[in-house]
Amino acid sequence: MLQTDSDPDLEMMQRCIKLAETSVRAAEYPFAAVIARNGVFLCESANRVKRNHDVNSHAEIVAIAKAQAIRGSNLSDCTIYATVEPCAQCSYAIREAQVGRVVYGLRSPLMGGHSRWNILADTNLSTVLPEVFLPAPEIVPGFLQDRVEAVFHSWNPLFWRMIKARGVFVDDTGEGS
Repeated sequence: MLQTDSDPDLEMMQRCIKLAETSVRAAEYPFAAVIARNGVFLCESANRVKRNHDVNSHAEIVAIAKAQAIRGSNLSDCTIYATVEPCAQCSYAIREAQVGRVVYGLRSPLMGGHSRWNILADTNLSTVLPEVFLPAPEIVPGFLQDRVEAVFHSWNPLFWRMIKARGVFVDDTGEGS
């Protein structure tokens, strides 16, 4: 996917990747999320699971809470950028917050809320519960996946090789990069 420097997706995902790098320096896992409204930065969060001693403090969940504090419960005009495909928990939060677009780097066929559980793209959620779930968001997988992989590799090369070998996170072709 060819991008220009003025591309808001490129700018926001680069910001997300830099945030993941700071997460590593804070002894967290290299997960990060950025939320933009109509291409303009709104808020962000690195993973806070270890720092908060709370398994619910995924980067996406914390970022959504911040965005809703700023904008209210409906984030349909927002895009969430994540280093890795949101897990099932984060995907339900994304759907309930009615986020309009999801852009992520590496896929997670083991835990992913798109490739494994299909929560992000599930049309049945909005058909059965239209009061809660808008139509499925636009999903852009594999965005800057090589850069995201580099962050994971620099975080812990040995653990990253194990993650790749087990197929936990893969590039958009389904192969470990």
